[in-house]
Amino acid sequence: MTQLIQNSQFLSDDFLLKNKFSQQLFHGYAKDLPIIDYHNHLPPAEIATNRKFENISSIWLAGDHYKWRAMRALGIDEYYITGKASDAEKFDKWAYTLPYTLRNPLFHWSALELKRYFGITDLLSPTNSSQIYSTTAEILQEESFRTRGLLNQMKVEVVGTTDDPTDDLSHHLAYRKEGLSMGMYPTFRPDKAFAIGNPQNYSSYLVTLGTVSGMEISSFDTLMEALYKRIDFFHSMGCRVADHGLERLSFSRDSHLAADRIFQNTLAGNPPTAAEQEYFTFQVLTLLSKQYHAKGWVQQFHLGALRNTNERMALRLGADTGFDSIGDFDQAKSLASFFNELDKTDQLPKTVIYNNNPKDNEVFASMIGNFNDGSIKGKMQYGSGWWYLDQKDGMEKQLNALSNLGLLSCFIGMLTDSRSFLSFPRHEYFRRILCQLIGQEVEQGELPWDEQWLGKIIQDICYYNAKAYFNFSPQNFSANP
Repeated sequence: MTQLIQNSQFLSDDFLLKNKFSQQLFHGYAKDLPIIDYHNHLPPAEIATNRKFENISSIWLAGDHYKWRAMRALGIDEYYITGKASDAEKFDKWAYTLPYTLRNPLFHWSALELKRYFGITDLLSPTNSSQIYSTTAEILQEESFRTRGLLNQMKVEVVGTTDDPTDDLSHHLAYRKEGLSMGMYPTFRPDKAFAIGNPQNYSSYLVTLGTVSGMEISSFDTLMEALYKRIDFFHSMGCRVADHGLERLSFSRDSHLAADRIFQNTLAGNPPTAAEQEYFTFQVLTLLSKQYHAKGWVQQFHLGALRNTNERMALRLGADTGFDSIGDFDQAKSLASFFNELDKTDQLPKTVIYNNNPKDNEVFASMIGNFNDGSIKGKMQYGSGWWYLDQKDGMEKQLNALSNLGLLSCFIGMLTDSRSFLSFPRHEYFRRILCQLIGQEVEQGELPWDEQWLGKIIQDICYYNAKAYFNFSPQNFSANP
């Protein structure tokens, strides 16, 4: 394959910006704003220790199931993806793969990441793979290319990590003690607390949860007591956000079921029925949501992923290795019922909902309007395009659905939802798409030619709305070092 060379038309300063007004909005209002990345999966330890990466494979390919899926589709053996091949060999295979990802978001993302972090404008291919590997390895040894330096380069103001209730948050504490300007805040992710489908795994998890909570968990009530204790601890460590990954929100009013009886049966090793799982999850989530409301937290729900579909590969490689897909679940009725249950007693927290299936765009965009109550701007949020929808087409459809059925001006904007420290140009990608969407309608006479007014709305969506909504602050830390 011949080398792919950068050209003036691709990835220029006006990439994705097709008219003068869009360009003015991006360059004048969006481009230089800080980033509040309120949801990601970055390892807190690597920020606290300011990790230095030995090469680009260790920071760019390790853990990136987006890239792994593309490599598998091209017929590349697992040995070069998650296997024992050297980092250089894995990078060579990715360099071979990348040119074939055209029209996949990986093509844009990868080019942006090489350009923004390393100043590389040639498009990666087999002919320049070795040169780029060695060049980036050298650059990554510079102090400014440790994890914190990479975040500073992208003007990241806040990192919201994703943490299990059993986590001691020691890395967050160590980082906080350094008094640095960039905030790293934990997010409470209690999915394992209601994952009763595998009784053996659940029982083991309860032992760990009980240990960190300083109590024995022997009933549903003690389970919730332990979770409340962990919420208190997370709150003292600056946490103001909870997150949950579900196929759909649960709602059950089955009078024949009881949470403690389901809990005891699970501890006895009896797998629950589907109805029991639904009821138990509903009970746990409802009580947790009320606690979030009392604390003033934001709750997030990532809904609609069908996970671990390939049993053979899941057994071999584990979860989050690239074998999840868009799920086809009914969402509307359970969403409405769950939120209504909390709203009846005015205990519905600020809430962000994300869909993984594009068929649910309008359902989610319209649902948030049912539970906005005038208590706060944008209390209910339809989250940015997530997972299979965090690409150009998905972002545009999410923005259009929100605009048509809600208020785009109240939107809290983009996040990376990533495990990679090189993923922050996704915010730039989103900002360009947003500015083009608005600018195009100005050019067409569908919006007024008012740069200052529209520029302020762009800035709110890209930064200021999230800053006000989450209220991340160093003052939120109260745990004793």
